[in-house]
Amino acid sequence: MSGEGSAPGTSPRAPRPATQKTSGTVSKKGDRGAKEKPATVTPQVGEEEPKNPEEYQCTGSLETDFAELCKRSGYTDFPKVVTRPRPHPNFVPSTSLSEKPTLDDQRLSGSCSLNSVESKYVYFRPTVQVELDSEDKSVKEIYIRGWKVEERILSIFSKCLPPLSQLQAINLWKVGLTEKTLDTFIALLPLCSPTLRKVSLEANPLPEQPYHKLMTLDSSVVHLSLRNNNIDDRGAQLLGRALSTLHSCNRTLVSLNLGFNHIGDEGAGHIANGLRLNRSLLWLSLAHNRIQDQGALKLAEVLRPFELEHREVVERRRLLLAKGAQERSRSPSRSRHGDSKTDREKNQLTGLSSLTLDKTEKMPAVKATKGLGKKKEKLGEVVKKEEKLGSGPSPIQGTPKKEDPAKAGKGKVTIPEQKVTKGKGPKTGSKEKRNTLLDAELVAEATELLSPLLEPVEHRDGKVFMAGNKVLLYLNLVRNRITEVGLEGFLASVQCQARLLKSKGASKGPVGLLRLCLAKNLFSLPCPAYTTIQELLLPRDPLSKAKAREEEATAPPT
Repeated sequence: MSGEGSAPGTSPRAPRPATQKTSGTVSKKGDRGAKEKPATVTPQVGEEEPKNPEEYQCTGSLETDFAELCKRSGYTDFPKVVTRPRPHPNFVPSTSLSEKPTLDDQRLSGSCSLNSVESKYVYFRPTVQVELDSEDKSVKEIYIRGWKVEERILSIFSKCLPPLSQLQAINLWKVGLTEKTLDTFIALLPLCSPTLRKVSLEANPLPEQPYHKLMTLDSSVVHLSLRNNNIDDRGAQLLGRALSTLHSCNRTLVSLNLGFNHIGDEGAGHIANGLRLNRSLLWLSLAHNRIQDQGALKLAEVLRPFELEHREVVERRRLLLAKGAQERSRSPSRSRHGDSKTDREKNQLTGLSSLTLDKTEKMPAVKATKGLGKKKEKLGEVVKKEEKLGSGPSPIQGTPKKEDPAKAGKGKVTIPEQKVTKGKGPKTGSKEKRNTLLDAELVAEATELLSPLLEPVEHRDGKVFMAGNKVLLYLNLVRNRITEVGLEGFLASVQCQARLLKSKGASKGPVGLLRLCLAKNLFSLPCPAYTTIQELLLPRDPLSKAKAREEEATAPPT
């Protein structure tokens, strides 16, 4: 069996059948078997593992779990889990670049050349870099860069990443993702800890550009970076639809980095369409793209009051009708729930009024026996049943209850019997109606929360204008192809947001842009529009405020 197992790995031998007839060949066969024994052992140790990775229980230590699962999956050489290297803060070079090395330095560098080369190549070896928490040393972030992540590696990660309770970010840089591995990675994210909020997929270009799958309605990704993925206008269209459509919008994504891609004016228009009804994205970077004035004007238009399209007006009317139906359905539902209470209150009031009459006019009648009170109550029940059938006048209903609060109130047979008689027949139908009403209310409340089309609007010249996106706080358009024409559009938006901020009604809620980066575009400095934008945003920019506070704190006392 050992000879057959090693035959595919060695060169074929023609005289094998003839060697079995002579005794000399037997000894050679035995020698050959003895020589082939180590060859059969090595693949069993290195490649074939009897252990099943499904049977392994992860311990929560990424270094131990990842190594053990790789061995059980058949890997002999696999990446190691190491701590992410950080530059030393106190590092100071010994010699400046202007100084020439001495002869002793040259000899020392020649003797250490092998070690220096090895140390350089160690940096480029495939590793899984982790960043640990300073207190409990748990894994906070994972960095994988420069080596191809296959589907088997992702299946290993799907077993060893869920036990990491403090995992916050996964960064994959240039790992050769495919559409299949991307789907596997997306399916892995819900298995991880709820603390995982940041995903970075940079330098992983895909032909179909399916990055919008990370921005579905049920996605938990809060911060997403897609830099350097060759995303063009077609990919931007998919991302814009993932931000918001007429009937749905993403409510979890807070920051989106689309820098260093190939997005042009058409793609910027798709992103602007996604921002029309999105009310969760706070941070957007479109730096180092191909956006010109047309795309810049579309982005600027969303930041100030804009006109609703026909389909948006129709959807707004539909939502308003649903909201009105919801409010109308609430009032009869409340009356149905309160029917018994109102009847009881009316009966109690009529009983109290009759009591006052009895006290003033019929004082001896109040001291009637309990038997008489019970008989009267039974007569009152018969009268009530006849009233339900329509055979008695309504004022008679209060007459048998004259003595209920006074003396016969211990029993109060009439009120519980009203519940029973009401619940025997039509209560099942009312339950179904109430359930449908509650479902309609929940659906209407959900649409009210999800759709910004129900925000206050302004009617001008037969057109409907929405206040615009005031949730976006940071927009980066550095190194695009925007000229003074695009700057004028952003200037109008910033001025409009500044006026709204100064108004009395804008004290609560979103305030609009706090920082707008437009440097290194196709306009010459000094530019009046660019200067005005910076002056308007400077008092609102939190970074400039922090710098001013630091300067004030470090300034020497006068």
